[in-house]
Amino acid sequence: MDNNESTRLLLLEHCKKYPSLEIRDVFKFLYQSSFGCEHAAADEKTVRERIISEYESVNSNEDIEMLDGDYFRLPLSYLKKGLSAATLARLFCLSAVKEENRHERLSEKLSVLKDLTAKGTLPFESESLEGELKEWEKQGYPSVSHTETFKREYSPSYRVISKRFMPFLTLFTEIDRQLENGQLMVAVEGGSASGKTTLAELLSKIYDCTVFHMDDFFLRPEQRTSERMAEVGGNVDRERFLCEVLLPLSRGDSVCYRKMDCSTMTVGKGEIICPKKLVITEGAYSMHPELASYYDLSVFLYVSPELQRERVIKRNGETFAQRFFKEWIPMETEYFEKTDIKSRCDIVIDTV
Repeated sequence: MDNNESTRLLLLEHCKKYPSLEIRDVFKFLYQSSFGCEHAAADEKTVRERIISEYESVNSNEDIEMLDGDYFRLPLSYLKKGLSAATLARLFCLSAVKEENRHERLSEKLSVLKDLTAKGTLPFESESLEGELKEWEKQGYPSVSHTETFKREYSPSYRVISKRFMPFLTLFTEIDRQLENGQLMVAVEGGSASGKTTLAELLSKIYDCTVFHMDDFFLRPEQRTSERMAEVGGNVDRERFLCEVLLPLSRGDSVCYRKMDCSTMTVGKGEIICPKKLVITEGAYSMHPELASYYDLSVFLYVSPELQRERVIKRNGETFAQRFFKEWIPMETEYFEKTDIKSRCDIVIDTV
């Protein structure tokens, strides 16, 4: 589907959903589709306070609404599911970035709007649209507010959020819900190039958390025996991870975190880490049966073989990628299948 067709379908859907909307409300829809929420950027504390204040008057349960671009409208009623105002505020602020070519995108969408109006497909008069559009253009296409009619009829209450956060809303909500009970241990499982490290980095931006990486627990040379490599899930030093990380965490102790130095294939000096309220372990084998019971929440990131291959080559180059395809990915696949990891995780996210 090309961009114009997407714009056409979304405009028709938008006008059908809100039959009382006026031209300015359509301008707002297209502005948010092109510019996102960059115009509403503010300090996070102010954003959070406004969300809390506005949420107090929310009565309806609105649906997530897709915009025509890289953003969507997340209704404040979503907080009823357990997502915290603090997390929503952080997502909003992370979404408030300056978009490139945004005026060009807006111009393309306005052309579709004018065409649909001229054909009588939308409930507006072409003359009225042209008049309001010229005035908006003269002002330099500033952000616009919903009309009083729209506010009265539909009581809009939402925040514009980047679509890159959308697949993880369920995870964010569950993290927020469980954090209310105290410290939370989360495992992020999945195959090579499924986005585990990227998700861990994202969680670090949203939450004040501690992150551990299974890649820091590669097997030492003396551990790489034929018997060990034949084990399902044997391609990681799970024993050291259990002893040095999970067991201290389970006791509420600090961790002496020793990373594997792949250049020398030796374990480096320890770094003392005092765990925060939220602790993330990311990496394949993090949910190994010998480790799984130490987590409160687990998420599995699924990636199709085709997309995985594309990502591995892009990330590692064609030559080094062959080692993933011939050695590491087959071992991961066997581990996932024989230990039924995907179905044992609390949340499964398809990383398309």
